[in-house]
Amino acid sequence: MEERPHIDGGQWLTGALVRPSPNCNDRPREDDIGLVVIHGITVPPGRFGTGLVEALFLNTLDLTLHAALADLEGVRVSAHLFIDRGGVATQFVPFHRRAWHAGVSSFGGRENCNDFAIGIELEGTDDSPYEHAQYERLTGVLQALFLRYPQLSPSRVVGHAEVAPGRKTDPGPAFDWQRLMAAIATSRLSGPTPG
Repeated sequence: MEERPHIDGGQWLTGALVRPSPNCNDRPREDDIGLVVIHGITVPPGRFGTGLVEALFLNTLDLTLHAALADLEGVRVSAHLFIDRGGVATQFVPFHRRAWHAGVSSFGGRENCNDFAIGIELEGTDDSPYEHAQYERLTGVLQALFLRYPQLSPSRVVGHAEVAPGRKTDPGPAFDWQRLMAAIATSRLSGPTPG
């Protein structure tokens, strides 16, 4: 049986690939983590498995590869985690640091969600169903986050569209929130693996 992921002392997720992004900085308060924002991303738009999401987050994206990439000139973004279609997680920013994922945003009356949110990007589009492996990995990640940051809860897991309405639509209608919440509830009932 695969060991459940947890967050180590450096605030990296065990079992994730690590690719540190320069696109991050300190949070105003390191311990102020009270939200998880779920995103959907493909680079270029609508294309899966290109490896270019990682290049975008590492500032190594070759803009000449596709005409649609020209809009990304000078863009500096990151997320804490990226989960590809096969469920492989790559971490770009340790959780206690501020990743640049939400942009202009607000939640619960607070502006600038990057200050207090963890950003998780799923490889996907608004109208393509997400993969079983992605829901499985995301559920494990969220369980690890809930254990490490007790101030987080399922009600504090939202989509990018919720914190940036009118500007963003991801993860879109193809993302099955009911499925995710049911999986979270089941994993919380089973409790953490003794270790």
